Amino acid sequence: MSLPLQLLLGVQLRDDATFVNYYAGRNEALVNMLDVERYPAGVMPEPFIYLYGSHCVGCSHLLQAACHQADAMGQRSIYLPMSELADYSPRLLEGFEILQLVCIDDISVVAGNRTWEEAFFHLFNKLREKGGRLLVAAKVAPRQLNICLPDLVSRMSWGVVFHVQPLTDQEKLMALRLRAHLRGMDMSDEVAQYILNRGSRDMRYLFDILGRLDRATLRAKRKLSVLFVKQVMDW
Repeated sequence: MSLPLQLLLGVQLRDDATFVNYYAGRNEALVNMLDVERYPAGVMPEPFIYLYGSHCVGCSHLLQAACHQADAMGQRSIYLPMSELADYSPRLLEGFEILQLVCIDDISVVAGNRTWEEAFFHLFNKLREKGGRLLVAAKVAPRQLNICLPDLVSRMSWGVVFHVQPLTDQEKLMALRLRAHLRGMDMSDEVAQYILNRGSRDMRYLFDILGRLDRATLRAKRKLSVLFVKQVMDW
């Protein structure tokens, strides 16, 4: 299970960050590789994966989903969003090589910081020696990280590098309907298209709307319709 340190750091995994509710679209190969339950021994064949992509393509979701899965399998894991932890001492990473899975999000936040880079370099080597898995996410490809430590630059490209692709509008409709279904909501194509046309195309925004509609349908005891969405969203 996740270390208590996860909570001591004030970092919690989102309950909805799972592989089941992630609509892969053109990222199916990546999801298949990350989902270790697909493998007979429950072990990902590639111990290091670097994934990168623009805002809201789901990199953070996938890292947290991997941690949730590791926990469910009785493995020890930790999720480290560097955007929240950059002010900590790099000594934070000491001892994590004993874990089965370490997920480092937003590594570009500390790129250029020599002390953090050296700490990541040593963690990478120790995890590799111990047979642990490392998942790293960023907004840009490894060679665009502006890392000062040459050896760390090369390490970032050692494993499999995936460019996480954004969803097309049609795939966003499917993702919205999938999330609705998993919440127990029956969302028609018409309703999904209306939401997509009226609101932002940002997936986080769309899922926030879905949460609002879910609460509204429970209170009103009504099914989703275009009229109901108009009333709830004041569109």
